[in-house]
Amino acid sequence: MKKIKQIVLAILIGTTLITSCQKEGCTDRDAENFSSEAKSDDGTCTYESSFVFYYDGTTAQNLIDDGATNLTFYLDGNIIGSSSASVYWTNEPDCGSNGSITVTKPLGGVKNKTYSYRVIDQTGWEYWSGNLNFEANTCTSLELYF
Repeated sequence: MKKIKQIVLAILIGTTLITSCQKEGCTDRDAENFSSEAKSDDGTCTYESSFVFYYDGTTAQNLIDDGATNLTFYLDGNIIGSSSASVYWTNEPDCGSNGSITVTKPLGGVKNKTYSYRVIDQTGWEYWSGNLNFEANTCTSLELYF
């Protein structure tokens, strides 16, 4: 009987040691706070995502011909940036490229979130509007046409 108690005690101690050595944290590689040391997910993962807006030379010229000189970009009613209507891209820019209108949003504990956007000129004329679906750990580009 004494041996059975010792075996049970050894199993309990071994299980406790193994369990206490398993580090908890965020195990999702798409998360901002991913921990390569975490062995089990504790539900604390947080995410973020980015969008970059751009247009080409034809759109820039069409804007100028229409009287637009300056564009202001909004996300959910908040200004995220402004640019001269004459600034354009010959190739798709990366998020955060110098001179680009890039917005990065924290998504909290969800992997995607939708926000509304608007682009208006110096007179308040709306050229573009719609919804953007931000996906965890991505940079998505949106080319604007006019």
